[in-house]
Amino acid sequence: MTTPGGNEPQTLRDAHALVSARRPKPGANLETWLKFHQANARMYRAVSDVDRWHHHELKYWVAYEECKAEEVAAQIQKEKSQAS
Repeated sequence: MTTPGGNEPQTLRDAHALVSARRPKPGANLETWLKFHQANARMYRAVSDVDRWHHHELKYWVAYEECKAEEVAAQIQKEKSQAS
């Protein structure tokens, strides 16, 4: 899964496994979900530079996670504006 001395995923499969392992529990707050999606986007971007065989699929996952993060951020803003 990793290079010697490193803990970062090196393949698409490794990245998916890490995402599944660190997925927040149902009912987690929106801030937790936002951080989850932002971290996933960063990780998939980094892996896309290493796993060149799956580069384009990894770029899809970067875009997907960025979109999810934007949706969650918008929901957070909506809730904040409703509370004011």
